[in-house]
Amino acid sequence: MDKRASLAEAVAEHVRDGISVAIEGFTAFICFAAGREIIRQGRRDLTLIRMTPDALYDQMIAAGVARKLVFSYLGNPGVGPLHCIRRAVEEGVPAPLALEEYSHFGMVARYSAAAAGLPFQALHSCGATDLPAANPEIKFLDDPYGSGPVAVVPPLHPDVAILHAQRADAEGNTHLWGLVGVQKEVAFAAHKVIVVVEELVSNEVIRSDPNRTLIPGLVVDAVVVEPFGAHPSYVQGRYDRDNAFYLEWTGSPATRTRHRPGCRSGCSKSQIAPPTSPISGSRG
Repeated sequence: MDKRASLAEAVAEHVRDGISVAIEGFTAFICFAAGREIIRQGRRDLTLIRMTPDALYDQMIAAGVARKLVFSYLGNPGVGPLHCIRRAVEEGVPAPLALEEYSHFGMVARYSAAAAGLPFQALHSCGATDLPAANPEIKFLDDPYGSGPVAVVPPLHPDVAILHAQRADAEGNTHLWGLVGVQKEVAFAAHKVIVVVEELVSNEVIRSDPNRTLIPGLVVDAVVVEPFGAHPSYVQGRYDRDNAFYLEWTGSPATRTRHRPGCRSGCSKSQIAPPTSPISGSRG
């Protein structure tokens, strides 16, 4: 089945007001293009999910897209804080934002439980923290094997997951390599999956290297070809991280002091525009 769609078509069909959306990526493969398309289409009241929200979610929240954030760490990695998220939490500008926080492994455990169809996942990383006091979703059970109380977290099923990768075929079988994070787990945990790729390839190419097929077409609902769709994050073998973008985003007075309603994405054209050509890197 041919699942190809434009990014605008995929977002219009699958991302509706009030649902939960995970645009995952652990520093790499973060689909900025999809987040900005959600902004352009004026979505509201979303629950945004991601292990490490960075500049993309800061922009989306500045644009008034979200009502809640489920996460394990937030910040502009290696640069500084996310001023728009902080402003939404502390001042309700442009809209109030609720937070649901976990440890990194807590989020991995939630995705893994959902992907495996389990009612919960056990972990030890919360016991020595204040997270259980701040998050009632983290509960404790007695270990039936005798080790004492153990923390558990519920499965996390995003309504829609948007995942970036190097390449896929028209049926959604997706090759992904590099710093893959939790992309595979999220694909199996989500109710709907949009895969955004740098290039479309034949099924023969996919079959020629099955070890790279992290996301099978059977869980994919739409395939979008969007070169540089993960910029300013990076895609192994395609382009490097645009560090200047992240520095500019945190350093911009507008992100620190006020929401700019005239720019729906909360950023300037120079912060949106992708590079004109790939930065050198080994191709797989």
